[in-house]
Amino acid sequence: MPEQGRVYTSVEICAGAGGQALGLHNAGFRHRALIEFDPHACRTLESNLDKLGGAEVCKVHELDLKNFTRRPKTRQEQFDIEDLGFEPGEITLLAGGVPCPPFSLAGKQLGRDDERDLFPVMLDMAEALQPRAIMIENVRGLLEPSHRFAGYRAEIIRTLSMMGYVSSEWALVEARNFGVPQLRPRAILIAIREEDSPYFSKELPKGDPKNVVTVAEALKESMHQRLKALGSEGKRLYKQWLEKAESGSIAPTLVGGSKKHGGADLGPSRAKKAWEALGIDGHGVADEELKDKARDLLGERGIKLTVSQAAIIQGFPPDWEFSGRKTAAYRQVGNAFPPPVAEAMGRAIIEALRRSDAKEEPPVSADPANVKPDEQMSLLEVEKEFVSA
Repeated sequence: MPEQGRVYTSVEICAGAGGQALGLHNAGFRHRALIEFDPHACRTLESNLDKLGGAEVCKVHELDLKNFTRRPKTRQEQFDIEDLGFEPGEITLLAGGVPCPPFSLAGKQLGRDDERDLFPVMLDMAEALQPRAIMIENVRGLLEPSHRFAGYRAEIIRTLSMMGYVSSEWALVEARNFGVPQLRPRAILIAIREEDSPYFSKELPKGDPKNVVTVAEALKESMHQRLKALGSEGKRLYKQWLEKAESGSIAPTLVGGSKKHGGADLGPSRAKKAWEALGIDGHGVADEELKDKARDLLGERGIKLTVSQAAIIQGFPPDWEFSGRKTAAYRQVGNAFPPPVAEAMGRAIIEALRRSDAKEEPPVSADPANVKPDEQMSLLEVEKEFVSA
């Protein structure tokens, strides 16, 4: 936690339902702004501000990041950091999980050619805000296959270096190693101001592979609460589910899905089969209040999860509130960054900044991972190398 009297602040873009915000808050950061485009997610953030320091210190901004500018505004919808109420260097951390579709293995992986790519906007915002640290999160598709976006990853690090930041290496972090009962690998990059970098290692926290929480352990209590009102039938269903769940381990990756295609479900065919092996029907999401017992509890594939149960699988606490109807709420859950992972990354950042502020001797083993511009190939050079290989 931060030393007494010092406040480490943050601004988060693409804040979604607040998974990253909650994790960073638990690590010791105090949010000043959460920026999100989806109106349902904004209402979710607002309804949980009491768990993030309160509305008097943290503001939710419903904004389209494509309208952010560092230059004089030419359109009414444009905004800059002054509109958010900040001066350069005022904020400690800029964090964000920019949209994943440009890099998702389930999509076309168009990368920078995808109109939804917001990495350039995040870098522009970093240059404007000049925070002490930056944390970027995305899907594993940004790293796999390793050559596909190698040039783009290098270009991001090179740009950050030119701004005066020292970057970690891009790391694939497994959420299950942080007690999240789900297979959810995430690509993460952390950059620290050069003057603070001797206190930060390029090796990001990896968690503990032994710290596995199973689906059975995670959902046991909530499943019991859902079924106990059904008496003997509920006991039978609970026992039947628990036997299946205890024979398995963690869940497959929750996915938020697309607004363009249908309602909520728990993923593609392969994932649905994995859910079925855990006693869960992945072909839809149940209502919080039981309305259709046959649909939600008695299907031959198993019991359907509620949104709140899906949130538990994502690492949210039971009291986190989600706004919007069932499908909109589930998509917020499925697209979230697990809070326990964000907390671990946030603690590593705060520890480095605390040591720097205390003027401690840098640890001998620290590797600042300083990536200088002249040590990085440009995007064009990398692409040429792949073409000639």
